[in-house]
Amino acid sequence: MDAELFRKLMGNFATGVTVVTTAVDDRLHGFTANAVASVSLDPLLLLVCVDKRAHAHRELQRAAAFGVNVLASAQVDISNIFAKSGEPAEGSLRGVPFRIGGTGAPLIEGCLAWLECVVHDLLEGGDHTIVVGRVVSGTLGAAEPPLVFFRGRYSRLAD
Repeated sequence: MDAELFRKLMGNFATGVTVVTTAVDDRLHGFTANAVASVSLDPLLLLVCVDKRAHAHRELQRAAAFGVNVLASAQVDISNIFAKSGEPAEGSLRGVPFRIGGTGAPLIEGCLAWLECVVHDLLEGGDHTIVVGRVVSGTLGAAEPPLVFFRGRYSRLAD
């Protein structure tokens, strides 16, 4: 098995799309992530996988908390903004409207749902780090269709 075939095979597993956000030393950062999953109900845990080469890796290692912003199908542009590598910025989240949550993590406006997590554990995962977050709060947003990623492209759910 090689990495290219593995990537193609896993591309057949449709996922939702999120933007994971942090605030470290007044610098805001976000990255698009579809490697997000529920881990446990007791305690409430989720995981997100982050590439060790990404700016987000450094920020998540330093962050006490992070936000998970679940994107709606109309938020493809937001996903694309955060899919590109970028340095954290002071006071701005790449021009995307946001509010600061109770943990201090930025939360993107217009999402389907928001979860706020405190960092629970960092686990080795090959060329990625598996960040386990303890969910401390969450909010439902608009009742719209989700943004879905399938076979390397954005997709929509069929009725």
